[in-house]
Amino acid sequence: MRKSVITLSTVAVVGLGSAFFGAEAHANTLSDLENRQSQIEDERAELRSNLSDAEAQVADVLVELEELNEEIERVSEALDRNKAAMEETEDNIANTEDEVDALEAEIEELEQAIEKRHDILKERMVSYQKSGGDINYLEVIFGAQSFSDFINRVSAVNKIADSDTRLIEQQEADKEEVEEKQDQVLAKLDELKVMKRDLEDVLDAIEAQQQQNEDRRQELEDKENELTALVEELEIEDSNLASLEREVRDSIDAASQPAVASEESSQSDSGQNVTTASKEESKSAPKPLSGGSAIDAAYSQMGTPYVLGGKTPSAFDCSGFVSWAYAQAGKSIPSYTGALANTGTKVSPSDMQPGDLVFFRGGAHVGIYVGDGSFIGAQTSTGVEVESMTSGYWGGVFDGHVRRIN
Repeated sequence: MRKSVITLSTVAVVGLGSAFFGAEAHANTLSDLENRQSQIEDERAELRSNLSDAEAQVADVLVELEELNEEIERVSEALDRNKAAMEETEDNIANTEDEVDALEAEIEELEQAIEKRHDILKERMVSYQKSGGDINYLEVIFGAQSFSDFINRVSAVNKIADSDTRLIEQQEADKEEVEEKQDQVLAKLDELKVMKRDLEDVLDAIEAQQQQNEDRRQELEDKENELTALVEELEIEDSNLASLEREVRDSIDAASQPAVASEESSQSDSGQNVTTASKEESKSAPKPLSGGSAIDAAYSQMGTPYVLGGKTPSAFDCSGFVSWAYAQAGKSIPSYTGALANTGTKVSPSDMQPGDLVFFRGGAHVGIYVGDGSFIGAQTSTGVEVESMTSGYWGGVFDGHVRRIN
């Protein structure tokens, strides 16, 4: 929509210029010229409004880009942290699986030992019934030489049987303990696997957010480029209008001069030069009421061209110009309009003093108050220039927002 408005404005500018140059011979009356001047001023006011809106949009995009870059950095850090957690979890899973394998091997060894001990006892019990085997309990018992020896041998056989029984019970207890530990390790393994799945979901979400942020950054950068090109186009059109306005003004000045005799032409030329010089002097920037070094620095840059993002004497934008001027006075202040709007102390417009920062168009433009109802700033169409805050375009868009740099 904004592009459409600007296109219409451009067509109007070109149409007006063509009409003026094509019909110049017919614009013989002062009234015609003044009407043309009024039309051009209206066109410039509309174009400056469009330019202001475009610059405000560029500023908004730059702020959003800065915030988005910070968000991208935070998301990237979160991604790194979660990847590290994933690697740690995978290592823990591998270690726990090794632990499970070791416990299974230990259980298998215990089961084999228990089975072997069972076989030994079984052999010994069978030996009560028949001869053979490694140990024949009956032979041991009946091989006694006396009753006392018989009692001792029976007692010894019972001790061996009891010992084997206790050994089996201990092995069973060991097996039960290992199985219980195995259950705990398996439960831990299940928890780790659940954690891994959760981390996978988190990583997927972070990577999706990261991609969305990158897509959004590309959109904002494309929008910034488009708006910057739009601003440049508007500045060119405004420059064309300014040239046309000067030509009309010169024509008005010429039409306002009284006719003189040819023999007085030299005197008339001299008088006209004096008059022109006097007018140029009257147009010169008003001097500040108090000569602060920031204002002095600002005046030293009169005529420096406007470039969006400019922060040096080669070219300025509005906030870069204000920041530079105060830097020359030894004051470090931000070079972004949004930040300047909260710098220093807010004061009432009725208490404005030279050197105070003044804001226009909802904070989209800033300059330095120099007294007598005027401010100096990097203007989009004319560069560093002094403008009135009480009349004309800037008078209509002054917000009443004033900040004093302490």
